[in-house]
Amino acid sequence: MTTEDTFRSVAIERTSLGNYVVRNVRGGSLSLGTGEDGSFTPVELLLAAIGGCTAVDVDHITSRRAEPIEFAVAVTGDKIRDEAGGNRMRNLRVEFTVTFPEGADGDQARAALPRSLRQSHDRLCTVSRTVELGTPVVIAEAPGPTGD
Repeated sequence: MTTEDTFRSVAIERTSLGNYVVRNVRGGSLSLGTGEDGSFTPVELLLAAIGGCTAVDVDHITSRRAEPIEFAVAVTGDKIRDEAGGNRMRNLRVEFTVTFPEGADGDQARAALPRSLRQSHDRLCTVSRTVELGTPVVIAEAPGPTGD
């Protein structure tokens, strides 16, 4: 069931051949392209979405205990052409490097880190769960103007 509370969207506009701007409803924007300049490619955005989703989850859980000294996430994968001749990603990996200060609060944050990673993977991160579970994607042409 889709409601106002569940609906999410972005809009993508072409700025030139192979270059686009992605906008969200809050006014944020980013450049999307083919990788010939500094713009993110769609695959890089997929990797960023997977890692970013988990990063937000883990950060919220662990930072309640202690502010991290270091919090970095590396997301990797291999873009391949599969047996059916289609492009896809495999070997997706999200790797966290997180350091907390010494002391009781840092100890609590360190202890919470493995559990927060599992919680994000198993139930919290919408992006990685959607990828892993496999959700159909409908590609459609918007209806043209009426009265032609």
